[in-house]
Amino acid sequence: MTMNSLSSDKLYRAAELHGLPDDCKSTKNLTPLNEIVGQERAQQAVEFAMSIKEKGYNIYAIGRNGLGKRTMVLRYLNRHDPNGNGNTLYDWCYVANFDQPRSPKILKLPAGCGNAFRKDIEKLMTRLVKALPLAFDNEMYYSRSEKLKNQLTQKQESALVTLTNEALEHSVSLSVTTTGEYQLVALNGEEAHTEETFAQLSEREQKKFEDTINDLERRLRGIVRQLTELEEEFSDKIQKLNEEVAMDVVAHFIKALLVEYKDLSEVKAYLKAMQADILDNLDIFLEESEEQVALAYAALDKKMPRRYQINVLVNQPEHKFPIVVEESPNYHSIFGYVENATFKGTVFTDFSLIRPGSLHRANGGVLLMDAVKVLERPYVWDALKRALRSRKLSVSSLEKEVTLSGTISLDPEPIPLNVKLILFGDYQTYQLLQHYDPEFSELFRVTADFEDEMVRTDESEAQYAQFISSIVNDNGMLHCDRKAIGRIIEYSSRQADDQNKLSLHSADIANLLRETNYMAKSSNATMIRANHVEQALQSQEKRVSRLKDHVMQTFTNGTTLIDTEGEAVGQINGLSVISTSDYQFGSPNRITATTAYGEGEVFDIERSVDLGGRIHSKGVMILSAYLASMFGKSSRIPLTTHLTFEQSYGGVDGDSASMAELCAIVSAFSHVPLRQYVAITGSMNQFGEAQPIGGVNEKIEGFFDVCAIKGRSAQQGVIIPQSNVHNLMLRKDIVEAVEKGEFHIWAIRHVTEAIEILTGKPAGLLTAEGVYPTASVLGQAQLKLNALRR
Repeated sequence: MTMNSLSSDKLYRAAELHGLPDDCKSTKNLTPLNEIVGQERAQQAVEFAMSIKEKGYNIYAIGRNGLGKRTMVLRYLNRHDPNGNGNTLYDWCYVANFDQPRSPKILKLPAGCGNAFRKDIEKLMTRLVKALPLAFDNEMYYSRSEKLKNQLTQKQESALVTLTNEALEHSVSLSVTTTGEYQLVALNGEEAHTEETFAQLSEREQKKFEDTINDLERRLRGIVRQLTELEEEFSDKIQKLNEEVAMDVVAHFIKALLVEYKDLSEVKAYLKAMQADILDNLDIFLEESEEQVALAYAALDKKMPRRYQINVLVNQPEHKFPIVVEESPNYHSIFGYVENATFKGTVFTDFSLIRPGSLHRANGGVLLMDAVKVLERPYVWDALKRALRSRKLSVSSLEKEVTLSGTISLDPEPIPLNVKLILFGDYQTYQLLQHYDPEFSELFRVTADFEDEMVRTDESEAQYAQFISSIVNDNGMLHCDRKAIGRIIEYSSRQADDQNKLSLHSADIANLLRETNYMAKSSNATMIRANHVEQALQSQEKRVSRLKDHVMQTFTNGTTLIDTEGEAVGQINGLSVISTSDYQFGSPNRITATTAYGEGEVFDIERSVDLGGRIHSKGVMILSAYLASMFGKSSRIPLTTHLTFEQSYGGVDGDSASMAELCAIVSAFSHVPLRQYVAITGSMNQFGEAQPIGGVNEKIEGFFDVCAIKGRSAQQGVIIPQSNVHNLMLRKDIVEAVEKGEFHIWAIRHVTEAIEILTGKPAGLLTAEGVYPTASVLGQAQLKLNALRR
């Protein structure tokens, strides 16, 4: 029974913390780690991608949730200056396109200048709104405009006086009606002819009057045309005067801005275009335009002419590298959108209602997003690829993208795009994108593959302790003493299922520390100690172990049949793992094998009723092959075997019971009983060699717990493959039981070793003549089979 029995020091690797200085008593003495522990490969990938400015070097960060992918990338970006190789940052503004109002222009300004320029224009408009009306409301302007008006009046009067006098000579009056029309009337002395008096005139006199009036009308029409020309000339002169007056005011105020922004050609061009537009639209400033005010209110903007506003889309803090995390990556939040406002029941929009998206804010820097969230949202992925491919960022309404409607909308000038995109996702999503999207590998040329675990050494333990210190410091927790640090490192090894590895699932460690901190504070402790960590772990398990308690209850009340003492033929205790979404535990299963005269087949009952998975069926086929190699080399095995998991009503998968199944079959063949107080787990190959399996800690603990329920004895134990020994991080009570000799764990390399432990007899080695020794278990099986063959 002591063959290959493991000593207690092999069952658990305690954290000695040799990598920490002896005077380090707690996390208070440790420098918090700025980097994410154990992710050097992924960090190098990020550094490589960030140092290349060419198109397509975006990053896909692979790893399951909780590995600290986002934290690591953000820490790296915040700590290093990715802009060190001279990537110039800009502010981006939309301004009115005075020639084509539906196509707003983009204005590029040095980082940090956008808001300053907007405020300068607002000040300019405030001054012009006051100064322009004043320029037209003074004596100098009035005298100049009055002079022009008088000139017009004199010319008009001189043109009409001659005709009026000539008409009087012919007894015709030229007058102007109240409606402003000219009227020629025949005179009777000094009074106008009435119809009666005119009718009393001779035909000759009437004809003379008509001819005279017709001639005067013809000449009057020419004079009216001349007067219209004079009015147009006056209007042009007034307009020119207005422009001269306005130009003096506008040029005076804009001159300072042209000097201030003399190095920015785009800004200078815009200021000149704005100056020309102001002169063309003086009525906006000279008339009390209620519409303009109402429009400004409708869009919640300041009271200033809308067409001269500066819409600062992005205002970058100077010298600060833009790092944007988009939590909700929908179309509008990434690419921006154009708002609508309502004025007098009419919906309108203009360039001042363009709103930025996260790509605008990240332009010149980095945008981080979750890959699955991006792919879940309609139209986002295609638009994202289009922007990365063209390196241009267009603000277009989603409605315009997806419908054929002719709704009037803006078509803003696209912004040059220079951004690194970092997507966080799992390996399955990465494979799907690689397989189904040919553009993916062109646009995301760098893969940052995050590790699940790291090698456990004295140096890595010290680094892990610093990582714990960083969580404690970042969250303002109580400090952990040296033993608490060690216990958390041991927990990390258990999470990794390996004595020589540490789990890099930082979310688990952070959650444990939060709960441990709560336990410590609840007990009014000033520091987190190992017993607080234990309390937190017990509390965690209690919350999620309802199913385990239910399963163990079935062993207590005898619902699930199992023997943990005595011996039985064709019956063995296998070990399985039951998993929920956030917890897994071990439980023993009775496996039985019965035989009947037949053709040598092994019937897997689980498979026959579709309860066995493919891997389980493969395991049964492998053990069948090994059986055939042991007993059927010269003639067929004359027994048919039926194999099943007793009281298993759900699916069974995995090959970790294949050694147990073989031992049960050998027992059924040989009629040699198996010890029921020993459980076994392990896979095997066609040569009978033991292969490692998963969940070894949970399986051992499950059998130990059932032994406690059914009654403990010093003979009880579990057989595991030798290759699983490094996975052992068992509970403290099991380690103590092994140390006292009250529980045993055997590590084997071949299934025949399991047969010997389970039967207490030698398994037997095949001789040159092809027979097994009679006293051995395999020899007994061979005797029985040979008897049946005869």
